[in-house]
Amino acid sequence: MRHGKKINHLSRKTAHRSAMLSNMACSLIEHKRINTTLAKAKALRKYVEPLITKSKEDSTHNRRVVFRYLRDKDASSVLFRDVAPKINDRPGGYTRIIKLNNRLGDNAEMAMIELVDFNELLIKDQSTKKKSRRRGGKKSSPSTTKVSDTIEEAVIVEETPGEIKEVKSEKPVDSSDKPSPNKLDNEDDKPSKEESVK
Repeated sequence: MRHGKKINHLSRKTAHRSAMLSNMACSLIEHKRINTTLAKAKALRKYVEPLITKSKEDSTHNRRVVFRYLRDKDASSVLFRDVAPKINDRPGGYTRIIKLNNRLGDNAEMAMIELVDFNELLIKDQSTKKKSRRRGGKKSSPSTTKVSDTIEEAVIVEETPGEIKEVKSEKPVDSSDKPSPNKLDNEDDKPSKEESVK
């Protein structure tokens, strides 16, 4: 029966267990990824995640609390200097446990525990993903952009009371975008509205 057994003792006395978890936490912070047994990885996650949460707010008190658990100046300074700025916007879940093959000697379940924000392969995949929304703004249709590109020279007619002015736009004419001569002939045959008014 396991009544009231909230933590895995890992078959060790309290001092041995806390020293082992402290060393593993220092290694995880320093190397960002370690391989261990699955049971130790699950115990380490409960041990190290509250310390990472403490490191979000850099104060003397939080540094002393973290140092009391890690017992290593270098690891605690790396935690506050390098790890904390990267995980500052994450609301928990700083570590990831990935199961590996069983160990050859005693067939123990092995796992890799890593800090989530330091896995470069997964970060690149997430950055290229686009966020999808069900109700987004209307997208511009591609046909309207193509039409605007094919217009080479527009004639702008300005009407003022009494006289009509023709102004040509200053866009350069590309020889590849010239319309066919049949279209020009058809447009010249039709009288424009301004000519019919005169």
